[in-house]
Amino acid sequence: MNKAELVSAIAKRADVPTSTVDSVLTGLQDELVDAITRGEKVAVSGLLTVERTQRSARTGRNPQTGESIDIPAANTVKVTAGSNLKKAASNVPV
Repeated sequence: MNKAELVSAIAKRADVPTSTVDSVLTGLQDELVDAITRGEKVAVSGLLTVERTQRSARTGRNPQTGESIDIPAANTVKVTAGSNLKKAASNVPV
């Protein structure tokens, strides 16, 4: 599902104009980016948690040559599924 399909589905479910839903999703995206930039953790109970984490420097290998390379430390984003998402995923047959 892409953003346009998500906007359409939410608009239909909530019975609101798609322009309103699009504005809300854009605002959510902007706020998540700002919060991560500030180092804050964002939690939406039952849905997901988004937080910035640090990955330490490490040594890796170039898969083509086998040569060792140094991978610098970096900030990354960790997204954790909430209880409602986990339950929905576990109810789908494999």
